Amino acid sequence: MKSFKRMTFSIVLLVITIANTGFAQTGRERSSKKARAAAEQSARAARVFNEIMGTREKSIPRDLLNKAEAVAVFPGVIKAGFIVGGRGGSGVISRRVAGGWSAPAFFDLGGGSIGLQIGAASTDYILLFMNENAVESLLGDKFEIGGEGSAAAGPVGRSASASTDVKLNAQILSYSRSKGAFAGLELKGVVIKPDNEDNSQVYGMTARDILTGANKISMDKMPEGVRVFPLTLARYSMRR
Repeated sequence: MKSFKRMTFSIVLLVITIANTGFAQTGRERSSKKARAAAEQSARAARVFNEIMGTREKSIPRDLLNKAEAVAVFPGVIKAGFIVGGRGGSGVISRRVAGGWSAPAFFDLGGGSIGLQIGAASTDYILLFMNENAVESLLGDKFEIGGEGSAAAGPVGRSASASTDVKLNAQILSYSRSKGAFAGLELKGVVIKPDNEDNSQVYGMTARDILTGANKISMDKMPEGVRVFPLTLARYSMRR
């Protein structure tokens, strides 16, 4: 009887050990997959920003970029439908910090629109958050452009300086690129919310902690794959 109990206990212990090993492996695989996805997302956002800023006659004016407190890039947002359409995509946001830009926090973008739409289109969106209030509003459960925050179509190119003063009254300046054309775009009804599942997997922190916490992540402590986005922003805008 005792030998039977010992055998039963051993079997149970073996099953628990195997299960725990499986869970640990699954957790590591999930974390590794998230890290790769985060690196890809940051790289796509950096590539979009580089391409847009590389076209000087149609890029974001540097004086506006230098005033921005945070920059969001949502690459490849899909807008699809017939009569009733919607947008859906994900991207990254970095906030200005001493000597550069913060680790990119991960956010989702969504929203609806009514109108005659057939087929699907992929659009890159760039948002400049022009003051501290705009950044703070962004960090709630969700943030609706045109609702909680005022937004305006951002000016582009060197000739944009004449309209700069007017545009700076807005909390957010918004831009879009679709089929190669880049221009300011007034967004309404678009909702931005933190993807804290991804943020927790990559950093062990929420978007709020990443962008506003006292212990912001320094460049050398960021996962290597995500550094490309703040480093790209720093190429075009650094405050002394």
